[in-house]
Amino acid sequence: QLQLVESGGGLVQPGGSLRLSCAASGFTLDYYAIGWFRRAPGKGREGVSCISSSGGSTNYADSVKGRFTISRDNAKKTVYLQMNSLKPEDTAVYYCAAVARSLGCTVVAPAYKYWGQGTQVTVSS
Repeated sequence: QLQLVESGGGLVQPGGSLRLSCAASGFTLDYYAIGWFRRAPGKGREGVSCISSSGGSTNYADSVKGRFTISRDNAKKTVYLQMNSLKPEDTAVYYCAAVARSLGCTVVAPAYKYWGQGTQVTVSS
């Protein structure tokens, strides 16, 4: 059974850092593009970042460019989202998602087929 599990969320002060992990099981991660999305309280789902199956292509939302970095380790079947210089507006539930895709990636949520359960990130002093 294909499954994605996020971890690494928590409470952090503004300016701090967190690294989220998205661990895959039940399938070979090598053939899947992975996206990170978030949903803040009272807001819609937002595409944050994505990475292609090979890791050679990445995309970021303007709101996180220069602060977040996405990476993957296919051998460990894990995708990471390093979040630096966190702001209160980054507070949200963060989800990872997967889609079988050979080239590129997208931060458009409907393109993704498999989703994790989410991990809470709270940025507050």
